[in-house]
This record gives sequence, C-alpha cells and structure tokens, in this order.
Amino acid sequence: MENARYDNLTVVITGATSAFGRGSALRFAAGGAAVVLAGRSEHLLVEIAKECEAAGGRVLAIPTDVTEEREVEQLAQSAVREFGRIDVWVNNAGSGAIGSFADVPLEDHVRVIRTDLLGTIFGCYFAIRQFRRQGTGVLINVASVVGKVPAPYLASYVAAKHGVVGLGAALRQELQEAKVSTIHVCTLMPATFDTPVFEHAAQYASADETGIPPLNDSQDIVEAIVGLATDPQDELSVGSAAKVSVFAHQFFPGLVESYMAKETHKAERQSAGREVV
Repeated sequence: MENARYDNLTVVITGATSAFGRGSALRFAAGGAAVVLAGRSEHLLVEIAKECEAAGGRVLAIPTDVTEEREVEQLAQSAVREFGRIDVWVNNAGSGAIGSFADVPLEDHVRVIRTDLLGTIFGCYFAIRQFRRQGTGVLINVASVVGKVPAPYLASYVAAKHGVVGLGAALRQELQEAKVSTIHVCTLMPATFDTPVFEHAAQYASADETGIPPLNDSQDIVEAIVGLATDPQDELSVGSAAKVSVFAHQFFPGLVESYMAKETHKAERQSAGREVV
C-alpha cells in the first residue's frame, strides 16, 4: 500500500490540515495524485501544501469553511478549473461537543451539526454533480462507529454521524436505481483513534480530553481512505472495536448500547478516579 500510485487521480480532501485529512493528503501526494486541500486555517493549509509538494504531489490549497455552501461550491469549481476533474472527494471535516446534552450550549450542538452533517451534505452535493458530469467518481464520507452504535455525552455528534451513514445509504440507493455503477459512495466508520479531535472538541464532561477506549492508530484510517479511492466499498468499519460493535449491534442492540454507555461514561465522566458532575 505504501508504494501505491495515484498519478491519474485528483483528490479533494476537507479537513485536510490534521489527523486523517493530513495523513491521507500526504499518502495521495506521495503516490503522485493531484491533491486539493480544504480547511479553515490558511497557514496550516500552506504548511501541509508544502509537505504534499515535497512528497511528489501536485497541490491546490483552498481555505474553506464546509458549513458555508458557497465556499464548498467554490472548492469544487477551483478543483475542476485547476485539474480538469475530480476523481475522489473525501468529506473529512468534523467537530464535536462532549458533555450531557442539556449542559452543552445549544450553539455548540448547532456547530457540530453544521460541520459534521451539513458540511458533508454540501460536499456530497457538489461532488456527485461533478461525478455525474464525468460519469465516474468515488465519494468517501468519514462517519464514525457512533453513526451505527450511539454513545452518551456525544449527542449532537452521534446525530450528525447517524445522518452521514444514512445519507451514504440513500445516495447508494439512488445510484442503484439509476443503474449507475461507475460512481461510488463509501462510508467510513472508525472507532476511537489517537488524534487531536478530543483536544479540539468543546468539553463539558471531563477535565481531561479523552476518547472511548481502546484508542487505535490513526494510520489505519488513513490507509482505509486511500484504499477506498481505488477499491471502493459501501461501508467500512475501521478498528477492531468498531467492527465488533457494528456487527454485534445488528443482533443485540440493547446489550451493545448498554456496554457503549458504560464505557463512554467511564471515559468522559470520570477524571483521575473521581466522578465529574
């Protein structure tokens, strides 16, 4: 996988400045792809753009707030204007708010929904329209295991990721009924990975930023993203906990949700051995 080539691909990645986005951008660039980097921080985009160029990729960096429809449309237009087409679109931008539902300010819940769900809808819309013009394309939506198996203290994030999972399924149904086999919609469902996401999330639950154990290596999701670009799958759980949870939830939803609730409670409501209320 490390030596895979992507010379003929143009790849758009939102949330490209950290974690999965940054890692997959570097992998695609190292394989010779044209990478279109989108993120809110212009100076971080400049940094990752330089790294991607050094890795061997052709690069276009576009400051983009995925919650703004017009900015996502401009992202798609800029990619096509620069490279002629879009072969892969990765909806990776995300945010979170951790805490009891009623304790998290409503504006934080709204921000999560706007970024994680509405931002993904905007990306899907402009990507699919371009794919239909071309006749081909791979859309990769980064969801979460909690898009299948809910967890407490992450209510708006869970709602958004359930929406992303459902959106992907609905788009695949449309393509199936239209008998379109050259456009693919992939939904990634990672377990908890060792990334800065919990440091950046709005925290109302614990004095410590943490995730639901066990924490997995973020490189696994990077490899999953680049793998889907050339070998698309409808839904892909990444991390042993995600695979077991999603599979078991089909047969024992009550048991799995009870376990998830207890594990999340321990991770997000306890700090240094004391209960946080």
